Amino acid sequence: MTTTSQLHSNEIRDHILATGQRIMAGKGFSAVGLNEILTDAGVPKGSFYHYFSSKEAFGVDMLARYFDDYLAELDATLSQPGLTMAQRLMNYWQLWRESQSFSDCQGKCLAVKLGAEVADLSDSMRGTLQTGTAGIIARLADALEAGVEEGSLSIDDKPVRVAESLYQLWVGASLMVKIVRNTGPFDSAMSMTQKIIRITDE
Repeated sequence: MTTTSQLHSNEIRDHILATGQRIMAGKGFSAVGLNEILTDAGVPKGSFYHYFSSKEAFGVDMLARYFDDYLAELDATLSQPGLTMAQRLMNYWQLWRESQSFSDCQGKCLAVKLGAEVADLSDSMRGTLQTGTAGIIARLADALEAGVEEGSLSIDDKPVRVAESLYQLWVGASLMVKIVRNTGPFDSAMSMTQKIIRITDE
């Protein structure tokens, strides 16, 4: 546990968000109280309300932060030098497989963990989820289009539709992994992805 005395004031908000993200990725949104987050973060309750007006507002900011980090990592993966776009896309799915663990995702599977729960609880959090996932799909669509143009892959539909289908496939696989407690659904998702994205450079 890190106490606020060890942090500069401009780091406290991010520290609270990071702590909440880690805990809620394991337990969900409703099951986690503010006291648990603040105790783990070493932050007094008054400091929390300095940064967030409510638990819902905290949830919105936490999801926004999650997607900002996710999209930055996705951009880095899709711009790796020396690789075709098809290879970059397959690296993305492989990273998904490695990070979306059914046992401990350390906050990296937040959208999968909280999606269905908070979409029913809060329209503002649902909106943040919608914006974030739309950003992921848009980047995947652009990458698919680039892959087709460079000739490293081929697809049978418009890039945005393929991107939507692939993202939905992997979100579904992540949910099934949590149910069956093994990575079999990811193996199936990877096989289907390879069929949808017909890689032509290998």
